[in-house]
Amino acid sequence: MQILGLSAYYHDSAAALVRDGRVVAAAQEERFSRIKHDPAFPSRAVQYCMEMANNSPIDYVVFYDKPFLKFERILETYLSFAPKGFATFRAGLPVWAKEKLFQRSLLLKELKAVAPGRFSSEQLLFSEHHLSHAASAFYPSPFEDALVITMDGVGERSTTSVGTGNGADLQILRELDFPHSLGLLYSAFTTYTGFKVNSGEYKLMGLAPYGQPRFAQTILDNLIDLRPDGSFRLDQRYFSYCTDLRMFNTRFTELFGEPARRPEAQLTQFHADIAASIQHVTETVVLSICRAMAKETGQKNLCLAGGVALNCVANGKIAAEGLFENIWIQPAAGDSGGAIGAALAASHLHLKLPRSPLKPDGMASCALGPEFSQSEIEDILNHEGAKFLVVPDNELWQDTATALANGEVTGWFQGRMEFGPRALGQRSILADPRDPAMQKKLNLKIKFRESFRPFAPSVLEEDAADWFDLSFPASPYMLMVTTVSEKHRNIGEQEAQARDNIIDMDIPRSDIPAVTHTDFSARLQTVSHQDNPRYYELLQAFKKTTGCPILINTSFNVRGEPIVATPAEAFRCFMATDMDRLVIGNCVLKKSEQNQSLATEYHLHQEAD
Repeated sequence: MQILGLSAYYHDSAAALVRDGRVVAAAQEERFSRIKHDPAFPSRAVQYCMEMANNSPIDYVVFYDKPFLKFERILETYLSFAPKGFATFRAGLPVWAKEKLFQRSLLLKELKAVAPGRFSSEQLLFSEHHLSHAASAFYPSPFEDALVITMDGVGERSTTSVGTGNGADLQILRELDFPHSLGLLYSAFTTYTGFKVNSGEYKLMGLAPYGQPRFAQTILDNLIDLRPDGSFRLDQRYFSYCTDLRMFNTRFTELFGEPARRPEAQLTQFHADIAASIQHVTETVVLSICRAMAKETGQKNLCLAGGVALNCVANGKIAAEGLFENIWIQPAAGDSGGAIGAALAASHLHLKLPRSPLKPDGMASCALGPEFSQSEIEDILNHEGAKFLVVPDNELWQDTATALANGEVTGWFQGRMEFGPRALGQRSILADPRDPAMQKKLNLKIKFRESFRPFAPSVLEEDAADWFDLSFPASPYMLMVTTVSEKHRNIGEQEAQARDNIIDMDIPRSDIPAVTHTDFSARLQTVSHQDNPRYYELLQAFKKTTGCPILINTSFNVRGEPIVATPAEAFRCFMATDMDRLVIGNCVLKKSEQNQSLATEYHLHQEAD
């Protein structure tokens, strides 16, 4: 039984293939189209999944959303706020009338364009948005039973949902409806601080440790009414997202005393304090929900999904609280993961297929995308005019580790492409975390992004407890934040707190300063041989060379672009930046040996973009 799951038409469209209740392939359309957060129908991702189906029939196609329910919510919202919002409603109505209300026909048209004659209307199913998220969290988890919490902006109607999973069964028990949304509250502050909704939330979270939460009580007193059971309501007098395309209004800005920051304008301590405040409130709300539901259900296992589940700082706080014995978070917790969830929900709830939880989980380390053979890599690089040396495995690890230890920034392209927003050692840029200048170099010279942005450490799983304060056994998907252990810090807690600001961001705080945030925090990825054997061997070689079992791991892309998907894209990104070395499969490329005219060409192209 093969089921194709789809998410599309909002942001981060994706396709996933589930075979007999197992996830075998998944990819986001942006990796193929090269359009960041591409919302379009995932034609090329579908094509890839069909190739992975081994030319066997696909029995059902499941869409992650129910458009009629969503339109009903939009219509009810307009009627509730009328006549405000009429212009926005009128502008969007033709799109709904032409496409979204007839999504079955549109989806079939798109599917037939990809694979003529392969799909019929009878094969097309629809799952509710939050059920898709919940299914993406519970079914691939290693748990027989669990509490399942989904938090995001909004689905059809729900913004937060709580359910329980047991075996192959999954039930949604409770929902909080639009317009009361923790995701939209966080997005309002994302916009207020000058970042983009649906892509800038990471930046806001990264900015928060530079500030103090001095506005947290203002938010709790005015914007959100948080109740003991974790439910909440937002005061809509401060927000505009129900009636127009803006997130907030002048009452909101007056509350905090400063206008919204313009994109690219200088960040000040005020913005850092705003970020710290909404991060604190988000953690408070999430912990309130978790405390209430842990007490009510008695569950010892927790599964999380939805965009808010990508707030790894909040996730770390849940783990540190000790409310649950085990926590598992869907790595593609946003809308792209809805494609997996829709297919799994159809497998177990519609078709009643049995479920046997897999260890460590059912996501195959997120290595669910396309891969390239060594011969394909060599052909592509030759076509690009690259100069490379083919190095056997037993030399590759040590050769690369030595280069990293000598300060070389290295592109690392191996195996199947990751699914979800994180690079996990298949499509990564790697560097030495011991270098105090490396964070700024990577941000400004490689990624072309804001200098304050933190980087994540990858650490050998067996060494993680020596370097970090762990309240969880492993973090293979980079979804938990913890702190660097005291033995590896080089300034005290009191001094660190005095320097928690933007001015002092460059002061080294530990033996691994390039991945230690201002509050000693780090977004951790633990690496085992089972998760990623090639990346594991490299980390082992780096530890042997330096005594440090940790590397900086950031996604193989530059600002505004999706993570690279092909060897050709990896080579062009390598040439357009100040990366020193590129390793694709067993091919090693050194920047100093490449044609400098190509470097100039790709660099100029990057600046034009």
